[in-house]
Amino acid sequence: MELFVFICATAMVLVGAIAVIVSPNPVHAALGLVLTLFGIAVHFVAMEAHFLAAVQVIVYAGAVVVLFLFVIMLLGVDRSEDLSIEPMPIQRPLAVVVGGGLSALVIAAVLRVRDTLGSDEVAAAGDTNIRALARNLYSDHVLAFELTSVLLIVAVVGTVVLTRRVRTSEDAS
Repeated sequence: MELFVFICATAMVLVGAIAVIVSPNPVHAALGLVLTLFGIAVHFVAMEAHFLAAVQVIVYAGAVVVLFLFVIMLLGVDRSEDLSIEPMPIQRPLAVVVGGGLSALVIAAVLRVRDTLGSDEVAAAGDTNIRALARNLYSDHVLAFELTSVLLIVAVVGTVVLTRRVRTSEDAS
C-alpha cells in the first residue's frame, strides 16, 4: 500500500511540475503548481509529518497559489471598465450584509474558542505542544491574527480598486 501511495504522489508531483513548465497559459501553470504541492503534501502524510502536510496545503497550495493567481489576473487586465454603470445594483448592499454577517461569525468564533481553550476537557486531551500553540495563537494573539486577515482583505480590495480605470472617449472607439 505504501508503494502505491508513493507512486501516485510522485506521479502527481511530476505531472504538475511538467504542467507548470509546458503550459502556455499562466492560470493552467498555477493549477499545475497546486497539483505538485498537493503531491508533496501526500508525501508528507506518508512520512507521518501531518503538520508539514497541513502547512503545505494551507500556506503554499492555498495562500501562495491564490496570490499567484491574483497577480496573474491583475496583470491580465487589458480593458477599461465604465465605472458609471453598476453591473449589479444589489451588489453593494449585499456586500455590506455579507460582510457584517461574516464579521459576526468571526467574533462569535473567537469568543467561543477563548472559552473552550480554558476548559479542563481540552487540557486533558491531545498533545501539549498543539494545545500550547493553539492557546498562544487563538487566545494571546487572536487580535493580531484577525487583524492580519483583515489587512490582507483590504489589500486585495485596494488593489482591485486601483486597477479599475475610468473609460475615456478614446477607449469607447
